[in-house]
Amino acid sequence: MSTNTAILLITCPDERGLVATVAEFLYRHGANILHADQHVDVAAELFFMRVEWSLADFDMPLADFAAAFSPLAEKLTLQWRLESSDQRQRVAIFASSYDHCLADLLYRHRAGELHCDVPLVISNHEDTRHLVEFYDIPFHLIDVTPEHKADAEATQLALLEQHQVDLIVLARYMQILGPHFVAKYPARIINIHHSFLPSFLGARPYHRAFERGVKIIGATSHYVTDSLDEGPIIEQDVIRVSHRDQVENLIQKGRDVEKMVLSRAVRWHLEHRILAYGNKTVVFD
Repeated sequence: MSTNTAILLITCPDERGLVATVAEFLYRHGANILHADQHVDVAAELFFMRVEWSLADFDMPLADFAAAFSPLAEKLTLQWRLESSDQRQRVAIFASSYDHCLADLLYRHRAGELHCDVPLVISNHEDTRHLVEFYDIPFHLIDVTPEHKADAEATQLALLEQHQVDLIVLARYMQILGPHFVAKYPARIINIHHSFLPSFLGARPYHRAFERGVKIIGATSHYVTDSLDEGPIIEQDVIRVSHRDQVENLIQKGRDVEKMVLSRAVRWHLEHRILAYGNKTVVFD
């Protein structure tokens, strides 16, 4: 972004006047609103809002925002968080043997498409070491076995804390993270699953799609929870296949979809466009 901006994300019970009230608060403090979007989940009676404004003429430091905004937030029962566009998040990428999603993310990061820092890549296989080191990013090999999984995750968590990681991206990392690990990063672990969820959860989805004779395959990016492949969905996309396609064709075609779906989810998270609630998400334009 060329302009230093602040982003306010709000979740609260729906009622009249919320947009006007928040806009009026920002206006009083000199905010020039650049983007605003809102959504109402009628069934849940919840209101969601994302508003972004230029800090050029804003009359208070962001460090003072909480004290000024909290009385209004308490009155309206707002759950809210404030972000700054110039604050680069630190992203750790986890990978295994498959390298297509990893390569795509590393390229997009180098090209400036992903506004973040990547201080490390963690893998349970050596296969991607040369790729990662080509981009001058430290590569950490941590073997994961059923007998020593807890020790492996403790090592991983120590590295993440050492590097002050904000977001974890599972770029076809073929391991299930334990509940203790997931609890450390709520709504901050993004996974790519190579099927159009909720179809074909778990392992070998392309093989099961082939056996079922589907005409469309897809990919799904989602936040990781304790329930395998059932976390809040961020993005999905599909591609058509036919009876002429074999499993190998499905895998090849699916890789392109996986890369696009994962990179979109990561970019939207970095741009603070996602609000997770229940087992759903709101993704703002």
